[in-house]
Amino acid sequence: MDYIINGMKLVIGIIAFMVVIRLLGKKHLAEMTPYDIIYLIMFGGILEETLYDRKTSVFMFLFSLGIWVSAIYIIEKLVAKSNTLRVVLKGEPDQLIENGKINKKLFDKNQLEMEQLRTMLRQQGIFSLREVKDLYIEPGGEISINQYAKFKAVTAADLKLELEEEDPSVLLIDEGQIQEEVLHAIGKTRQWLMDGLSQEGYKVIDEILYCEWSNSHGFFIQSYKGNDK
Repeated sequence: MDYIINGMKLVIGIIAFMVVIRLLGKKHLAEMTPYDIIYLIMFGGILEETLYDRKTSVFMFLFSLGIWVSAIYIIEKLVAKSNTLRVVLKGEPDQLIENGKINKKLFDKNQLEMEQLRTMLRQQGIFSLREVKDLYIEPGGEISINQYAKFKAVTAADLKLELEEEDPSVLLIDEGQIQEEVLHAIGKTRQWLMDGLSQEGYKVIDEILYCEWSNSHGFFIQSYKGNDK
């Protein structure tokens, strides 16, 4: 009986967590603030205590989750309407570098080391601090960079070139398996795919490791041969 109750609690916990994610929106999947981490820790604590405490019934667990979900939802709504509350609970970006000058006070406040900053810059494709005009550290820990103009990559607009917009690609074959739902989504048939592969010199689906297609560039195919190391 205990196994059944624990299983029910786990299922309820997963559903509650999914409900919160849906309520808060997709932005929370892309960024995490200190406040987000706190309520995730709280969720873990509620679930853990409930699973190992036999005195806590499923209904008591539901009550606790209901309070947890409601509190998060209400706070998020208040934060959305109050900039002051948003700053208090979720923080705001700090400008660590302004016009090429490091703000040592904010640097120390965020407990950053120079090598940590250099690592984050390299991850952005920047290998020297001399390229950075302005740099912000976001509440979630990511950095936003404004490079000096002379170090920025040249774009087609800079060169006054007229380039055609490219269409996104779709994955049609993944490790020898045709993605039927993708074919249906783009309005193509299995026969269309087989004809296209034949024109590219591929006869056997099982030999194809990866196949993508776009209106702009057609097929891009990688077979298992040469990629099986």
